[in-house]
Amino acid sequence: MTKKMYAPLLIALALIIGLAPAMAHGASSESAQVECIKPNIVKLQTALTKLWMDHAVWTKTYITSALADLQDQQDVLTRLLKNQQDIGDAIKPYYGDAAGNKLAELLKEHIAIAGQVVAAAEAGNQAAFNAANKEWHRNADDIAKFLSGANPNWAMKDLQNMLYIHLQLLTEQTQARLAKDWKKEIEAYDKGVDHLIMLADVLTQGIVKQFPEKF
Repeated sequence: MTKKMYAPLLIALALIIGLAPAMAHGASSESAQVECIKPNIVKLQTALTKLWMDHAVWTKTYITSALADLQDQQDVLTRLLKNQQDIGDAIKPYYGDAAGNKLAELLKEHIAIAGQVVAAAEAGNQAAFNAANKEWHRNADDIAKFLSGANPNWAMKDLQNMLYIHLQLLTEQTQARLAKDWKKEIEAYDKGVDHLIMLADVLTQGIVKQFPEKF
């Protein structure tokens, strides 16, 4: 290789060496600007996400079991109700035992009414379905009112809207299963999981804002 052929390589190498310190400095500055997520925040978010995903999983399992009248129906219901208590227990470190148990009570009512909605849908009883659905939304209002009263960062209207969407997706899931439209049921379930993960995020952010000293 001649000196002329070496020249471009040498120039390129010189440029790389010259730019290296500046590039390293830039990367260091950028890294310094990235905010670290505190371990306690990660722990809370992980816990709430797991609980609300369990809510989606065991609600779906219960709907499947109830509509098929499977032998595991009562055991599944017991597990689903435990999930509601677990969610209530998760807020006790911030709002106390009474508040945690109150939330669990409201969520257990949510499940009880869901059973009525599923039964009415299966029977094709529109009047009973409408009555149960109305109670379901009333319960959602009660949950939104309770949570917004506990934390000013949780606007009642926002929580209402999120809970209403949750009810709608569960209804779509139930109706799709009754119609044996498995693809639609899966779609409704997937949307429901994503929605509850978003709810867990909202709850986490609200708690962190209200109790910064705990994080």
